Amino acid sequence: MSELKLFNSLTRKLETFQPVHSGEARVYTCGPTVYNYPHIGNMRAYVFADVLGRTLSWKGYKLTHVINITDVGHLTDDADSGEDKLEKAAAEKAQSIWEIARHYTEAYWADVKALNIREPAKWSVATDYIDEMLEFAKQIAPRHCYELDSGLYFDVSTVDDYGRLARAVTEEGEGRIETVEGKRNAADFAIWRKTPAGETRQMEWDSPWGRGAPGWHLECSVMGGKLLGFPFDIHTGGIDHREIHHPNEIAQNQAFCCTNGLEVAENSGARIWMHNNFLVERSGKMSKSSGEFLRLQLLIDKGYHPLAYRMMCLQAHYRSELEFSWEGLQAALTRLKRMVMAVRKWWAIHEETGGPVYGDAWERNGETVALLERFDAALANDLNTADALTALDECLALKRGDSNCILSAVARMDFVLGLNLIDLTRADLRIRPKSAQITEDEIETALAKRKEARAAKDFATSDAIRDDLAAKGVEVMDGDPLGWEWKLA
Repeated sequence: MSELKLFNSLTRKLETFQPVHSGEARVYTCGPTVYNYPHIGNMRAYVFADVLGRTLSWKGYKLTHVINITDVGHLTDDADSGEDKLEKAAAEKAQSIWEIARHYTEAYWADVKALNIREPAKWSVATDYIDEMLEFAKQIAPRHCYELDSGLYFDVSTVDDYGRLARAVTEEGEGRIETVEGKRNAADFAIWRKTPAGETRQMEWDSPWGRGAPGWHLECSVMGGKLLGFPFDIHTGGIDHREIHHPNEIAQNQAFCCTNGLEVAENSGARIWMHNNFLVERSGKMSKSSGEFLRLQLLIDKGYHPLAYRMMCLQAHYRSELEFSWEGLQAALTRLKRMVMAVRKWWAIHEETGGPVYGDAWERNGETVALLERFDAALANDLNTADALTALDECLALKRGDSNCILSAVARMDFVLGLNLIDLTRADLRIRPKSAQITEDEIETALAKRKEARAAKDFATSDAIRDDLAAKGVEVMDGDPLGWEWKLA
C-alpha cells in the first residue's frame, strides 16, 4: 500500500499521515448548527470527511470519528457577533429552541443517511457538555481571558502564532470581526456570553461570569479534547472555518494545554487540519439567507438520486472549488447509472456460476490487482477521488477475469467511495419527481403496450403512446445506449 499523504492546512503542505497513537486514527469534524436545513454545500464537508474516514479504515487504522452538533452558541455572524442562530430561529418559528434543534438535527441525519455517509463513533451535542465547557473556561481564564459587560473574552495576544492557520497575522486580515467596545484586540473572541440585563434566553446557564451561554468556538475545543484527547490526529471542516472558527479553537487549545507556538503542529490540538473547498452555485441559492436554497431534498424532488450528488462531489478534489449545475448533476447521475449497469452485468454472469463474491478473489487477477494498487495510490495522494473513480471505471470495463474477481475488487473500491454499487439497482436510481403526474406502474404498462405495437409494426399506436407519455412528463429513450428506456423530465 502507498503511504497516505494528506494536505495540512496549518503547514500548507502534504504530509505523511503518522498517527498520534499507533494503529489508531482519531478525527474530529465540525458539524452543523441545527437552526435550519443543511444545504448541499454544507453536505460536501461531510462527504469529504466520510471519504477521509473510510480511507483511514481502508488503510487499516482503528478509526474514532467524532462529529459535533451545535445547538447553542453559534451567532448569526461567524465572526462572533449578532444573535444566537438557534434563539433567532426559535423566535421566528414560535417554537422552543429544543424543538428547533431536534427537528433540524434529524433532517441533517436523514441527509447523512441518504448520502451513504457512515455514522461516526460519536455525535457530540454541545448542550451535553456545558459543565465541561465551564471547567475548560475556568482553567484558561486567569492567564488568557478578561471580562467585559457582555461576557468573558479570550485575549489572542496571550498565545503564540494566533491566526497562522488562516494566515491572518494583522488586524486588517480579520476584516470580518466586528468591534466590541472594550476588546483589547480586534480578533479577541467570546468564551462566555452574558445574557443582557432584562432578557431571558431559552438556553442559558449560571457561570462565574454571569448567567448566559458559551461562545461557539469553545464547544469544539472542549468536545474534541474530551472525546479524542489532545493532541488528536485530524480536525476537518469547511474552508470557511479556516479563517476564524478554527484559529480561535487552536488558541483555546494552546491555552488549555499550555503549549507554545504552532511551528509544532501538535500544539494546535490536532496534528493535521484539513478543509474542503466551497461548492459554488452561480444563481446564489447556496446561501440559506436566500430563502429557497439548495437542499438535498430538492434534488430528490427533481428526480435525482442523492448518490448522484455524492458522485458529483467525488469527481472533484476536495480542496478544489466545485461548481454545481443541474447539467453537472445529470452527468454524475449518468456515470452512476453506467456503473450500476456494469455491476449488474457482472452480477448476472456471477449468478450463472455461483459461489461467494467477497473475500480476496481480486488477488487472483493481475489486472484487478494493478487497478487496486492504482486506486490505493490515488487515495494516498491526498484523497484523489477523481483518479480513484477512473480506476473503478476501468475495473468495471474489464473484458477478462471471472465475475468473482471483478465484483470483489469493486466491493473493495466502493468501501471507500461509498456509492453502494454492489446493492444499488436500476429501480433504485429511478426517482419519481415530485411534480410527476404519472406512476411508474402506469409508465411500465404503457411501455409494454408500445412494445407490442412496435413489434406488430403499428407505428401509429406506438407514436400515440409515446406522445401521451411525453405530455405527462415522461421521455421515452429509444436507442439510449444505457438502455434506461425512459426518464421523468
